[in-house]
Amino acid sequence: MTTLEERFRSRFQWGCMADIGSPDYETRMAILRRKEEMDNIKFDDEIIKYIATNIKSNIRELEGALNRLMAFSRLTNVEITIDTAKEQLESIINPDLHREITPQLIIEIVAEHFQKTPQQLISKSRSSDIVRPRQIAMYLCKNMTGSSLAGIGEILGGRDHSTIIHGIEKIEAEYQSNESTQNLIETIRKKINPN
Repeated sequence: MTTLEERFRSRFQWGCMADIGSPDYETRMAILRRKEEMDNIKFDDEIIKYIATNIKSNIRELEGALNRLMAFSRLTNVEITIDTAKEQLESIINPDLHREITPQLIIEIVAEHFQKTPQQLISKSRSSDIVRPRQIAMYLCKNMTGSSLAGIGEILGGRDHSTIIHGIEKIEAEYQSNESTQNLIETIRKKINPN
């Protein structure tokens, strides 16, 4: 501020001054409790405390951690325990550790990239804004995991073998012929596996 002219300094001083820092532990707990309330879900206290203790940077990451756990629970129909939470949030809490690339992880990241939910990708919707991300998820699952076509179909809402083949072939053809599709796929691939 010392390099600014006096007239600018005085104008800046008219505004409201606020210290914008990372939320403290109590605030993080309150944010997580509010998110639970808004989404009509309930996690064990130990899980909420684990998230609030380990994610300190910002509200988006806190809420993203809860979203990830909700999505995983709905995708796999598994109740979230503290061990499951630690496993699912490892890439957020310990980003430098190598993470296993699974179809679930790919679905989450593709959904997030297209500003959709994992539930939308596995739904029966045939809307083009859902179908394309779903087909990209199929393609990446095939190319980045050892999952079978049947396994990919199962995790993507119980789709049959021919639907999965069609989706993979469609994205493969686009990848070969369209530079923007290539760039898109590579961007998502880096989000899935930054190493």
